[in-house]
Amino acid sequence: MRIAAPDREFPALITERLRLREPSMDDRDSFHALISISEVTRFSNWYDAPTKAQIDRTLKWMCQIFPKGTGCTWFIEDRGAGDLLGAIRFNRFDRRASCAELGYELHPAAWGKGLMSEAAQAVVQCGFDYFSLNRIEAWTLPGNGGSDRVLEKAGFRYEGTLRQKARFKGAFHDFRMFGCLAGDR
Repeated sequence: MRIAAPDREFPALITERLRLREPSMDDRDSFHALISISEVTRFSNWYDAPTKAQIDRTLKWMCQIFPKGTGCTWFIEDRGAGDLLGAIRFNRFDRRASCAELGYELHPAAWGKGLMSEAAQAVVQCGFDYFSLNRIEAWTLPGNGGSDRVLEKAGFRYEGTLRQKARFKGAFHDFRMFGCLAGDR
């Protein structure tokens, strides 16, 4: 299994409108600005008002997961302007199951333009081709129809709801689970 190794090159991705690149600690301020937007974190387990220290820890983790072989984060930029639009990542790899968990965030100014669907399709393809994954899964919270549609456009199927799967932001949350298999393509 290939998943990731320190000797492999980071899989930068280019789509019609986007550049998906490796994150760096230099992205601290722009990423903090993105994650501080309440609409971006409303349907997620992100802190509601992240501190700079929380952003630093998270960004450090994002920068380290590919070299460690435990996941992979891409920062999403507009191909023309180079502005940071969001992030998408394999939060973790399960080597035995050849599986990964997908997560993402996008600036509200970029919503409704198909940009996250475009990024997700590229990352899913990379997951199957570059990382040799068999399964990619993702969850959404009930009421987040936009994220459900992103996953469906990227080839995911709704597989069911895990009731009160996690506790964050002071409450238990149901997870709407989606999965995509290499054999689905």
